[in-house]
Amino acid sequence: MFKKLPGDEARTLVTTTPDTAVVFRPAVVRTPAIFTVTIFLWRLLAGIVRLIWRHPVAVAVLAVPAVLSILYGWRIALVAVAVPVSLLAPWPFFDRASFDRWMGWRLLAWWRLVWIYRRHWQSVMIVSGLGRHLQGRDYLPHIIRVTCTSWADLVTVKMISGQSVKDWADRIEHLAHGFGTTSCRVTVARSGRLLLTFPRRDPLATPLPALPIPETPSVGPVEIGRCEDGTPWRLKVHGTHVLVAGATGAGKGSIIWSTIRGLLPAVRAGLVQVWALDPKRMELSFGRDLFGTRYAASPADCADLLEAAVSVMQERADRFAGLQRSHTPTVDDPFVLVVVDEVAFLTAYQSDKGLKLRISAALATLTTQGRAVGFGVMAALQDPRKEVMNVRNLFPDKIALRLDESEQVDMVLGDGARDRGALADHISPVPERGAGIGYVRLETSPDPIRARAGYVSDSDIRAMVADFAEEANK
Repeated sequence: MFKKLPGDEARTLVTTTPDTAVVFRPAVVRTPAIFTVTIFLWRLLAGIVRLIWRHPVAVAVLAVPAVLSILYGWRIALVAVAVPVSLLAPWPFFDRASFDRWMGWRLLAWWRLVWIYRRHWQSVMIVSGLGRHLQGRDYLPHIIRVTCTSWADLVTVKMISGQSVKDWADRIEHLAHGFGTTSCRVTVARSGRLLLTFPRRDPLATPLPALPIPETPSVGPVEIGRCEDGTPWRLKVHGTHVLVAGATGAGKGSIIWSTIRGLLPAVRAGLVQVWALDPKRMELSFGRDLFGTRYAASPADCADLLEAAVSVMQERADRFAGLQRSHTPTVDDPFVLVVVDEVAFLTAYQSDKGLKLRISAALATLTTQGRAVGFGVMAALQDPRKEVMNVRNLFPDKIALRLDESEQVDMVLGDGARDRGALADHISPVPERGAGIGYVRLETSPDPIRARAGYVSDSDIRAMVADFAEEANK
């Protein structure tokens, strides 16, 4: 049997002994120790500089007592630590908001970075397939920073060269469960970097009451609720069309009535008109006095009302032609919002083919030509399939409330919305926990936003009718 041979000598060996193993040992180049030491020291220095640059406060908190202890003894170092701590200790009790903004969330972000993300990063990346183990070396995405808010961790990640956003979007469930959260959302921070959102709690779990009616008239954006990050949810209705999809009891009425509620001062000022189509005769009929003659319930009346809206829109377009390309609401040319509560009943489930064609044609005309002349459509439906609502792509802004199937999320919000974290099929069916919660995808952004609309109760609607019915019918 042959011994271990270096280099290429094994290629020239010939043996007649069957099943003889030739052990090949490649030539070994020994690296001088000075190179190894130099590389180690350089990496150590770079790590220290990076640590000081990224965490100057934390380094100072640890370094100052150590230096004082060496120079002046441990008693002086203890006093230097005890005095600031005693002064800062009451801070969170007197002004928790400022403490969290300047220190609390930073400390929590450091703890989450060390104990949650760096601790489990390698295993989660390898198991989920976002990291690679090649030739004894791990190729992993890098954590750039972790930022904490009152409800979520925001993790900025640098992808491996060659990865795409879809690679991460396809693995949001792996990431969520790997780091101990209920969900994960993926957004693009910049080229090669992603922002992963891991919620620690649900800030929308508590139902919102109806928001106060604005004091000044405005055509929007209309504040109808709260976003997940605590900012007001302002829905744009002028200059766009809005599609609201959700299962029974998902809270479509909350969005419709919150929008109408926010437009009431403009309705009183004559800057807005609300035309209502209520084929179910349930949701909008409760406040029908707000709409007056611009209310329709039967399919025939709905077709007539839609065609009347098309006629007004085309007459206005003839007057605007060659003079202006955008609409500014005035008393003579107000913004017209056409609200359709259950549009699928008119476009898909209508047995009269003549009425079905009239309604579909009128909706298509309004959604394709109405934005520039001050006509907007807000349509609500339960079933978002194409054969049910064949003009859904003509609605730039879309809202997905609780849906029954995961495939319906992309039907409403567009391809890839669920992979980016729009888990509308996971919203709780319990009304107190999930009604009015939805994911919003705007024309200007592909990333879905989670928000919750305020609940407008029956008493709120009665008060609206009592205060605004007379002005709305003018």
